[in-house]
Amino acid sequence: MSNKLCLFTFTDFIIIMEQTKTTKDILDEAVAFENSKMSHMSTSDRVVASREAKRLILAINDIFKETKEPELMDMMKRLTEKKRKIEKRLKGRPDTT
Repeated sequence: MSNKLCLFTFTDFIIIMEQTKTTKDILDEAVAFENSKMSHMSTSDRVVASREAKRLILAINDIFKETKEPELMDMMKRLTEKKRKIEKRLKGRPDTT
């Protein structure tokens, strides 16, 4: 037996963990994200929330490609709407001078 040490970077570890998540885990995360409050967030919190929404939308989209369940499409639409609101707040108001 070999005692080789296998080294992973943090990014590799995250990718491996994402691949091992079940459909139920992803949907539970999406529901929790959807129900979370987005008021009184700092700019960095908004950036993190936007990235999390994107990750969830893409993960649900992969599941939707296989199952074609309309509930998944509805969830993706709701998450996309929440993501757009977050990004609108990040970009700020346009100058009207």
